[in-house]
Amino acid sequence: MAFYPYTNACNPDAGNVRGVQREVACECWFTTSGKMIPLMLKIKDEDGEIRAIHQIEVHYQEKKTYAGIPSVEFDCTLTVLGQEIRAKLIYYQTENRWVLNYK
Repeated sequence: MAFYPYTNACNPDAGNVRGVQREVACECWFTTSGKMIPLMLKIKDEDGEIRAIHQIEVHYQEKKTYAGIPSVEFDCTLTVLGQEIRAKLIYYQTENRWVLNYK
């Protein structure tokens, strides 16, 4: 009798999200094929002021599972006040919420 260790190779868990997470509001476009395209973000800064970020360059998007929660992760570059910031924009599908993750 042989034992076969079961692995969830189709949807492996990516563990926990590392880095600083900030809640954001995101305006998103969905194509006819179901692809998500983030158009604009709104985030509250350290002074409590809400800032809109319109310049979002998405490098790639990937479906992931963090701690059992399905999500879509966008690796992107944001232009904020003339400065480019590399960050991950994550959409948690079951919770219908967006977070911005950066180092």
